[in-house]
Amino acid sequence: MEIILATFTALFSVVNPFGAMPVFLTLTQDDTPTYRNQQALKACLYMVGILAVFFLAGQYVLNFFGIRIHDLRIAGGLMIMRAGFELLSPGASKKKISPDVVEEGQLKEDISFTPLAMPMLSGPGAIAVSIGLFTTSLSYVDMVMILIGIILLAAVSYIILRFSHQLTRYMGKAGLAALSRIMGFIVLSIGVNFIVSALTALFFAER
Repeated sequence: MEIILATFTALFSVVNPFGAMPVFLTLTQDDTPTYRNQQALKACLYMVGILAVFFLAGQYVLNFFGIRIHDLRIAGGLMIMRAGFELLSPGASKKKISPDVVEEGQLKEDISFTPLAMPMLSGPGAIAVSIGLFTTSLSYVDMVMILIGIILLAAVSYIILRFSHQLTRYMGKAGLAALSRIMGFIVLSIGVNFIVSALTALFFAER
């Protein structure tokens, strides 16, 4: 249970389904509630697939290119910190993807994979965290628990997107802006933790 909760908390702030709500509502404003819910479900299933693949195979990709996990943590930490700074600024949810991507999404019938699953939900920051969760000391049971944590995250993200209309009316723009800043602070802290832990590991490895 601790591994599941640790996986969920590590990824939730980076995935930030609340930040995906405005874009999701914009791209599905002309769709029926049933089709909108189908798009949300498919996007969350795609997110599980993307994060699970990078969690299981990411280490092998790094080894192929000769990249150490500490290098990834530093690079991922910088990207996550940048995302945190953007969330702390006004209009953060709109900055998460470019206007061109939003415009392209409005012309597409199926937005579940792009831009919703990628890059909104499972962007570079979430992928970096997923790869960083893998270590050689993990047992098969631990790996299954981490995958369950990813599935739990997808279930919560689906619930948030499914009820995004109600949440938006209940929280209002001020509430969403405040929530975005809270998420931004947490994401920024995760980025700092990534960099500090990587630098500490490198420092002690060289001694």
